[in-house]
Amino acid sequence: MTQAIARSSRRQLLIASSAALSTALIGRAARADADNAFVHSPWRKLTDSDWRHRLPGPSYDVLRREGTEFPFSSPLTGEHRRGMFVCFGCGLPLFKSVWKYDSGTGWPSFYDVIASNIGRKADHKLMAERTEYHCAQCLGHQGHVFPDGPPPTGLRYCNDGVALRFVAS
Repeated sequence: MTQAIARSSRRQLLIASSAALSTALIGRAARADADNAFVHSPWRKLTDSDWRHRLPGPSYDVLRREGTEFPFSSPLTGEHRRGMFVCFGCGLPLFKSVWKYDSGTGWPSFYDVIASNIGRKADHKLMAERTEYHCAQCLGHQGHVFPDGPPPTGLRYCNDGVALRFVAS
């Protein structure tokens, strides 16, 4: 009986390890694809000095240095017209206005995103692991995603307003 339990435990451990390794390899391949796309992007050629001249100070701090603006400081928090929220750095569409909602946090918040237009990475800056997301085209930091949003996704994309520009439709 003990040997059967040991074999079963080893089998479960092997299955779990294989699943974890597969997930890690798939994630690494997806990051490599995104990195390869960026290498060939015209945004890759911009130097830090180019970005400093291209962006206002607060936008530069958030997009290029992963800073955070003060809550309730962005006029985009109160933006309710129909349109699209695009990356301030390069203009890539990130959010439809119909996905925006008032989260009460003081930052523009969305429950969905144009998934192909963002990248994600783990962020350990505040001792707890968070998920940072950035523009897939210029790699500009946008904000963090949390699992406390409304239906249908249950997600809250908490975005820095200075990292976005609103385009009315």
